[in-house]
Amino acid sequence: MKVRANGLDIEVESTGPAGAPAVLLVMGLGMQLTAWPSYFTDPLLAAGYRVIRFDNRDAGLSQALDHLGVPNILWESLKLKLGLPVRTPYRLHDLAADALGVLDALGVQRAHVVGASMGGMVAQRVALAAPERVLSLTSIMSTSGARRLPGPRSDVLRALVTPPRDRSEAGRVEHGVRFFQLIGSPGFPTPEPELRERVRESMQRSYRPAGTARQLAAVAADTRRAAELAQVRARTLVVHGRDDPLVPLAAGEDTARRIPGARLVTIPGMAHDLPRGVVERLLQDLLPHLG
Repeated sequence: MKVRANGLDIEVESTGPAGAPAVLLVMGLGMQLTAWPSYFTDPLLAAGYRVIRFDNRDAGLSQALDHLGVPNILWESLKLKLGLPVRTPYRLHDLAADALGVLDALGVQRAHVVGASMGGMVAQRVALAAPERVLSLTSIMSTSGARRLPGPRSDVLRALVTPPRDRSEAGRVEHGVRFFQLIGSPGFPTPEPELRERVRESMQRSYRPAGTARQLAAVAADTRRAAELAQVRARTLVVHGRDDPLVPLAAGEDTARRIPGARLVTIPGMAHDLPRGVVERLLQDLLPHLG
């Protein structure tokens, strides 16, 4: 269903009793609410939570902001390395305001906020912007955004910023499969037919490379969050894979170090995805954390 949040039309799926404690799931760069698999959400529902998933602005079925143009990611990345201001159509603060707007639209006063990758950064921003509304914070395979942290492996970065040569649906699917294989968890590999079907279904639901570029610019421009994380007061769990080639483990370690009282859980064999084996391990810490 669509709700009006922070002045935008945001696609939302809310499951579970309206009066139950809410868990707000925030997905990552260019990803859709469907990237939260049922084997992640079903145990939350079984534990008595209301699970709220949504498409970020510029992704999935939520409002596109094409009128804002497409940033030159390579140029903005160079500016970031040189310490120059990054030009971005909007900020992570705005995505955090969208998330809070979703809660407003659903009449939810407080929620456990769980974010993955860019969604973890947005969740951190939610905890900073509205601490009174955050029951707990969980940051999964994400980062503080500190400048001196190691970046993606070179082949992963190249795959992230290089568009598919073949722009047909089959070409886009093949490009997506190759990318997700690069960042997939070596200890919990997803069978290629299953991965291919997920990528195909996702692209048939929505394909927004321009929106992903705008989100990526917002991530790059959020250079002050690391210093602000000391202000987070929410009970925080940080989960990170030890084999993440996109957001290296050092990023998760730095996030946990900067948030007072945060608990860090590292998972061997986990990279930058949520296969069943990773989720089963993650839930062992997430469910007690929420409880």
